[in-house]
Amino acid sequence: MPDTLPADSIGLVTPQQAHFDEPLALACGKTLPAYDLVYETYGTLNVERSNAILICHALSGHHHAAGYHSMDERKPGWWDAHIGPGKTIDTNRFFVVSLNNLGGCHGTTGPCSANPETGRQWGPDFPVMTVGDWVNSQARLADRLGIQRFAAVVGGSLGGMQVLQWSLAYPERIANAVVIAATPRLSAQNIAFNEVARQAIRSDPDFHDGWYAEHGTMPKRGLKLARMVGHITYLSEHSMGAKFGRDLRSDELNFGYDVEFQVESYLRYQGDMFSTAFDANTYLLMTKALDYFDPAASHGGDLAAALASASCPFLVVSFSTDWRFAPERSRELVDALVRAGKPVSYAEIDSQHGHDAFLLPDTRYQAVFGGFMNRVAHDIARAEEK
Repeated sequence: MPDTLPADSIGLVTPQQAHFDEPLALACGKTLPAYDLVYETYGTLNVERSNAILICHALSGHHHAAGYHSMDERKPGWWDAHIGPGKTIDTNRFFVVSLNNLGGCHGTTGPCSANPETGRQWGPDFPVMTVGDWVNSQARLADRLGIQRFAAVVGGSLGGMQVLQWSLAYPERIANAVVIAATPRLSAQNIAFNEVARQAIRSDPDFHDGWYAEHGTMPKRGLKLARMVGHITYLSEHSMGAKFGRDLRSDELNFGYDVEFQVESYLRYQGDMFSTAFDANTYLLMTKALDYFDPAASHGGDLAAALASASCPFLVVSFSTDWRFAPERSRELVDALVRAGKPVSYAEIDSQHGHDAFLLPDTRYQAVFGGFMNRVAHDIARAEEK
């Protein structure tokens, strides 16, 4: 990173940890006896505690959403393009909370943590998580921070599912919902992609039924393949074509199975990096939570009926070339919100970046997202004046 911090950066941040001794009952029927949640905060909580924004992360995300952990850090947090002074989520106006979900591998209690009942790593014994479990734990963190109601809960992809769950499980604790590049339930194709990724991990000889840490191994090959498959789905055909085309690494074909095309090299690099930075059991947990999410299931498949308990305004954003969570899925949510009589704004952003577009800066995206967040900030200011 540069010698000086960018003017619109929140600067250096230090992760915090909250420990909870109160057992957490889970949807799978098990109970987590105690747990830690790692989180970061940006900005200042106002006296009324009414300006808090919760950021929910996607599958491979974590608590480090903005700023830098040190002056040596090469890249800022994963959503730094949208969080900071004067940015879409303006830390001059909002107090932002970003956490690593249960089951994660970045400090929050998960498969890499010690099981208090056995003294060994949880490993594959860590309970399967659902989006509802995550939201319940997030509500407890809000209690710990003294936040009774979030001015907005915001998330993209799997994070957007958590936002939707917040609006249903805790309607009195969420003033606004921002659901970006998400879906009210996975399609069969999406579940299939997740299953291929899981099988790549589970069939790795170094996986050892999830006890790889005790064998001193890591299922790097399986994680690499899982990430390669996933990464293909996050990009659009146009973005991959524009970036790589059919370019070769050398001037001629080798007529073999080594890396020849630039896109092959890129995917292998992404897979190699991910396989050393993420936990395999966590990847399995996260993809299962994606598969299971379906709030309409308990209402006979009627999404509008499932949304009856929601009471806040929604902003729903999709991206034209996102084929992982296509605009049709966002429109399905918007149509259900309209049928349920809920206030909702919707924008489909013309982008060439596929699913990853929700992470990137874009003029129209920022205008729509920023306009909604400006309204949230103005509502807070008006309430303070009363």
